[in-house]
Amino acid sequence: MLHSPRLTQLALTIALAIGAPLASAAEPAKASPAKTAAVPATEVTAKAPLPLEELRTFAEVMDRIKAAYVEPVDDKTLLENAIKGMLSNLDPHSAYLGPEDFQELQESTSGEFGGLGIEVGQEDGNIKVVSPIDDTPASRAGVQAGDLIVKINGAPTRGQTMTEAVDKMRGKVGEKITLTLVRDGGNPFDVTLARAVIQVKSVKSQLLESGYGYIRITQFQVKTGDEVGKALAKLRKDNGKKLRGVILDLRNNPGGVLQAAVEVADHFLTKGLIVYTKGRIANSELRFSADPADASEGVPLVVLINGGSASASEIVAGALQDHKRGVLMGTDSFGKGSVQTVLPLANDRALKLTTALYYTPNGRSIQAQGIVPDIEVRPAKLTADASDNDTFKEADLQGHLGNGNGGADRPTGSSKRQERPQDSDYQLSQALSLLKGLNITKGD
Repeated sequence: MLHSPRLTQLALTIALAIGAPLASAAEPAKASPAKTAAVPATEVTAKAPLPLEELRTFAEVMDRIKAAYVEPVDDKTLLENAIKGMLSNLDPHSAYLGPEDFQELQESTSGEFGGLGIEVGQEDGNIKVVSPIDDTPASRAGVQAGDLIVKINGAPTRGQTMTEAVDKMRGKVGEKITLTLVRDGGNPFDVTLARAVIQVKSVKSQLLESGYGYIRITQFQVKTGDEVGKALAKLRKDNGKKLRGVILDLRNNPGGVLQAAVEVADHFLTKGLIVYTKGRIANSELRFSADPADASEGVPLVVLINGGSASASEIVAGALQDHKRGVLMGTDSFGKGSVQTVLPLANDRALKLTTALYYTPNGRSIQAQGIVPDIEVRPAKLTADASDNDTFKEADLQGHLGNGNGGADRPTGSSKRQERPQDSDYQLSQALSLLKGLNITKGD
């Protein structure tokens, strides 16, 4: 087995990927030794005696296929299919990567790739959308987390591996591709998308109102930790003083780089364990703790999660929940609590192998369970009630008395304001209301 420093580092960058090359991030984070979490490409087990009887059976099956199958099959195809079968039957995230797949995986770690902008997983033999990436053809076309991709360009996906489905969705930039989707058990419908260069913007931030900041993380890339730190500083600067609260939005975030998740959680924590991993190989036993610096200045925090929040997102949410640093709001998260390592092989091939499970500070494994929010808030459609603006007020009456303290009149229509993100996002509006309530009870 080949081992190179570059590929050993690559193991970290995809350690918490959803399972498709699209979920990988750029290069590994350059952090202090205490925070570095490379998952090395080492031998998983010591050499054991060869299972001769099983190998004889394998050889016999291979000979029978070569002799009797309706069409000729070469040895290379049979052996590669056998290897793929070994990996695909372990768990949904382990896979054999041929030269093309391995190269695509390495390209995808740059954070820029050609495709549709869809993070996918596999469920009961179906290809399922884990989350669409913001500002990509998929998100603009209305593809939603939970959609089943039943056909790609008219060809059924049932029975395909996730790697095969991803290969078909990736391709030349500008070319169109038609996906047939099923949503919530309804009738299939087609969505035609044009492939584009996908440049994932990891962090977005803005002030929702004076004193209240909003940070959305779309995916955990190498620089996400730094970007969140800069976002917090910019929000403070734009606000002109210390913030009164922050909303951290991890909805539909499929995960990414382990180190980035640790760094993001550390921006809100000053002490204690953030996450630890356990596996069969010694180097899979990792622990990460917070340092005393507090980029968030301890302001009230609400974290938004949903069924599209997976892997690295769940590490951050779980750490903040266990330390009671913030209130988790939304719906149950995805439930991917495993760590993948890339094990390079000869001839530009590799294994992507699940080597560990991760645990929250309180020892919770969220594998196949997910994280339950502190306050469940399901998505809902918000519509403005125009009747409130039509209400006749005292200030509209001719000859009304002025305000006793000399304040300005507020007649009908004076409270109209520009559309804000929280006006059309029910979960976000509830998170903002909670932050305001926390400040009221504190007397701020």
